[in-house]
Amino acid sequence: MAMARATSGLQYPERFYAAASYAGFDGDPNSTFKALTSKFSKESAAILYGLYQQATVGPCNIQEPNSWKVVEYTKWQSWSGLGNMSSTEAMRLFVKILEEEDPSWYSRASNFVAEPVMDVQMNHNSTVEPVVVNGNSFETKTIPTENGSLTETQDKDVVLEGLGSVTVYDQWVAPPISGQRPKARYEHGAAVVQDKMYIYGGNHNGRYLNDIHVLDFRSWAWSKIEAKTGAESLESSSPVTFSPCAGHSLIPWENKLLSIAGHTKDPTETIQVKAFDLQSSTWSTLKTYGKAPASRGGQSVTLFGTSLVIFGGEDAKRTLLNDLHILDLETMTWDEIDAVGVSPSPRSDHAAAVHAERYLLIFGGGSHATCFNDLHVLDLQAMEWSRPTQQGEIPTPRAGHAGVTVGENWFIVGGGDNKSGVSETVVLNMSTLVWSVVTTVQGRVPVASEGLGVVVSSYNGEDILISFGGYNGRYNNEVNVLKPSHKSTLQSKMIETPVPDSVSAVHNATNPTRDVESEFDAGQEGKIREIVMDNAESEPVKSKGEPSNIHLLATFKAEKEELESSFSKEKIHSLQLKQELSEAENRNTELYKELQSVRGQLAAEQSRCFKLEVDVAELRQKLQTMETLQKELELLQRQKAASEQAALNAKERQGSGGVWGWLAGAPPGQKADA
Repeated sequence: MAMARATSGLQYPERFYAAASYAGFDGDPNSTFKALTSKFSKESAAILYGLYQQATVGPCNIQEPNSWKVVEYTKWQSWSGLGNMSSTEAMRLFVKILEEEDPSWYSRASNFVAEPVMDVQMNHNSTVEPVVVNGNSFETKTIPTENGSLTETQDKDVVLEGLGSVTVYDQWVAPPISGQRPKARYEHGAAVVQDKMYIYGGNHNGRYLNDIHVLDFRSWAWSKIEAKTGAESLESSSPVTFSPCAGHSLIPWENKLLSIAGHTKDPTETIQVKAFDLQSSTWSTLKTYGKAPASRGGQSVTLFGTSLVIFGGEDAKRTLLNDLHILDLETMTWDEIDAVGVSPSPRSDHAAAVHAERYLLIFGGGSHATCFNDLHVLDLQAMEWSRPTQQGEIPTPRAGHAGVTVGENWFIVGGGDNKSGVSETVVLNMSTLVWSVVTTVQGRVPVASEGLGVVVSSYNGEDILISFGGYNGRYNNEVNVLKPSHKSTLQSKMIETPVPDSVSAVHNATNPTRDVESEFDAGQEGKIREIVMDNAESEPVKSKGEPSNIHLLATFKAEKEELESSFSKEKIHSLQLKQELSEAENRNTELYKELQSVRGQLAAEQSRCFKLEVDVAELRQKLQTMETLQKELELLQRQKAASEQAALNAKERQGSGGVWGWLAGAPPGQKADA
């Protein structure tokens, strides 16, 4: 054995301590909390403080402070609320929240932190096997492992081990790739269109990305697309500056790729739907109608007929969601679904798949403190949730995993549990709800990562799974391939298993190579007996009732055409009603504006009338005062007149007495008869 030296990103706990140092933890709780509140919101600062204490000290061991001490009580509440969370889990959650709050922290902190060096074992006893993929031959070096052989690949960061050649089933392979690889990332979008895998966006060292790369499966060569912005799009779209994002969903639709939701540096209030035209390489944003869901990332988006089913995720305030919405891609109309039954708990980074064009399956995901391994089923016809019983080798709790379907088989790859990446690739038979393990990898390989992207394509007429990227302590940009032995057409066998209330066996479509017969056994109390028979070597037998079958088929076709015609008419009628509704809403808006204007005028008139009433009251009061004064004036005038008259009379009397006295010889001042 020889040892190869390779550098990698900081691992735990070094990455945690680097993040804590960057956030401002210097050992003094008081100054640390002040530093946190200066950089982050009070809520985020409290959460980071509690996680740091949980990671370095353990569960809260201090008494509850008085509630009037707001800062101390907030710190205690954040720490004690974490309960018995493990130190490792607290470290990872601390780093994750810091990345969400400050996506560029690592690039700035890494200038002051030395990168660790790790040893990778290399096996000189490995064998070299020729592999042919799509006509291109190459050599792979295989190393024995628990479940097969690993293929050795190497990049600038670390020597990795992938699984054997493509000619071997149920083993992950790292084929040689040419061209410039995309930057290592996770939480990106991945989709396949015509033997090409498109990668868009993602998260690298806390930085959101907006580049688009394509891997051609015919040449296994990477190339980068220089995307442009344009106005031409579906349903009256408008130009958009495609901002970097992560945790979004990438869905192929017609000749476009639809990017739905995702975390961005400057989040919008509602989910944005962007379209990338594969022919013109232009981005545009699509205009939608109805009430759009709140902006989020880490949701699941599943194509169901001509609609997209959106469930869960985490909004810009880090609130976990479990709401359900449907976007009709033909009318671009949102519809919020209020399904009956017990819905899954709020979560993000889960996986979803549609089975039998009727059932939506939700598996796993995580909250801020824990991961799940529960399975929920939504009947898309009855809009009813249920939680069926899982069977077989039930997977461990995980979040950030990827899921793809091949026939009735749902493959789950990667993910993590806040402690380490999940090493096993599992598959669920969606008809029987039985889990089984496909393969298990050893070591820190890319397929045991969180936030990886997995797609399905074909190789020599057989399905293959292709994974890219992910994060398992370091960011990856490797491509790995697995050819599953689990087929949509299984070999002859009989399966007897309980049927959940929400999921029943689905009859397989008519196929010249097999005949599927499913029937309920009334005596087995809810158990289904599914018989799958392989008739590949048997000669087709002509039915005696073939003419009647042909007639019946013709009748069915006629009914189908009639139903399609009726459906088209109903769709047109629905569009007309939606247009009329939109016009009515516009009229209602105008009338509402007029009503508001009239209300404003009425309020002004009421205010003026009130002022006039006040003036009238004041004038009345003045008038009453004037009347009182008038009466007093008249009284004074009468008193004055009386006084003047009295004075005049007295004067006249005085004048008359003096003359007669003089005539009588009386002296002045005396009366005549004195």
